[in-house]
Amino acid sequence: MRAYDVVVIGGSAAGLPAAITARRQYPDKTILVVRREERTVIPCGIPYVFGELHTCANNLISDAGLQAHNIDLTIGGVQELDRAAHEIIMQDGKVISYGRLILATGSLPVVPPIPGSNLPGVYAILKEQNYLDDMVQVMDAATNIVIVGCGFIGVEIAEECIKERSVHLTIVEMLNHCLQLTYDVEFSKMVEKELGDQGIEILGSERVAEILGTDKVTGVRLGSGRVIPADMVIMGIGARSNSELAKTAGLAIGEGGGIAVDRYMRTSDQDILACGDCTEKWSFYDGKPSKLKLASIASMEARIAGANLYDLRRANTGVIGVYSTIVGGTTFCAAGMTEAGARENGYEVLVGVAQGPNRHPGSLPGMVPMKVKLIFDTATKILIGGQVSGPESGGELINAISACIHSSMTADDIATFQTGTHPKLTASPVTYQLVDAAENALASTYRK
Repeated sequence: MRAYDVVVIGGSAAGLPAAITARRQYPDKTILVVRREERTVIPCGIPYVFGELHTCANNLISDAGLQAHNIDLTIGGVQELDRAAHEIIMQDGKVISYGRLILATGSLPVVPPIPGSNLPGVYAILKEQNYLDDMVQVMDAATNIVIVGCGFIGVEIAEECIKERSVHLTIVEMLNHCLQLTYDVEFSKMVEKELGDQGIEILGSERVAEILGTDKVTGVRLGSGRVIPADMVIMGIGARSNSELAKTAGLAIGEGGGIAVDRYMRTSDQDILACGDCTEKWSFYDGKPSKLKLASIASMEARIAGANLYDLRRANTGVIGVYSTIVGGTTFCAAGMTEAGARENGYEVLVGVAQGPNRHPGSLPGMVPMKVKLIFDTATKILIGGQVSGPESGGELINAISACIHSSMTADDIATFQTGTHPKLTASPVTYQLVDAAENALASTYRK
């Protein structure tokens, strides 16, 4: 039997940073990562396997980080977790003893009980190299592809798929607009236009009632009765916590199906912590349960879990939700609440929008119009959400907006925010969109 001070089960967006954090915080401890896969797929890079990366071999996490931090690695599935004995029993019969354990077992794709969903040619997005490479081969031979779900995974796969293939591609979405849970309607419509310009058909307010075929998929029947030919169907409608190991071991499971944890990422067992998609989430705003599952959240929770193994050094304040994507060459980003979502949650909101060149002067090469929308709570003027569209730099600006939300900055704080600007890198300091959006939100209160 092998014995370690710390064992981490899982080696992706949560497991890897959890182990590395544990090494940094507790340099004298022996640490082992246990993972099922020989190589770990980069979760956020999966859509690009179907386009510019061409193969999953170009989308794998390197083990160099483990080696550099003197962290051991074992490949294989876990059969059982014996909490009383502090032991992990592997599927090959090997036993590993632990002092502290971190569960980072991730998530699995949601496959709804649609008739025909088990037909050959119907795929969910498993984070497995061989599975994804098989999808690429099927996609290369396809003529008609239907993607179920117009969230990030659906949008990004659709665009990558059509870049290098002559296929008819349809996205079916139950909500009115694509990415509607993340962006306000004006941003969602911009995304839809970018997709439509590439020949992608989007069917909003629709659902798949049945997947057709006998030996393989031949089409889908929609709730409206319309039939769409398809020789490949991709499910992109979300993920569920992979918490079965924890459940079998008798750990507390939350109402959402994830492992129950406190703000220090501790489970119901004092020697076991958990992080990432396998755990329950709660909102930064009100502490209520959240369904958010993002690699960035997983890594944040991992750095908390790894730090709290032997001392409570960090606390989780809850999830904000920060997103970035590129569609048709335009960057779309969001953090926190949308305007619509804030109103649905009972907030009265102040909204400020600013749009202008991302260079100064705007005649400089590489200029792209940038739009920033900020949402504030009227009562406190605290920032609760933001959205950005335009240049690639929006991907970093939304991180700054997330920091402002996390720090409970007000519209006045942001209006007097000290920025670093350069003609070739940013908008003018006179018309900096982040600052101007805050000023425009405040201006609406002065007019009353």
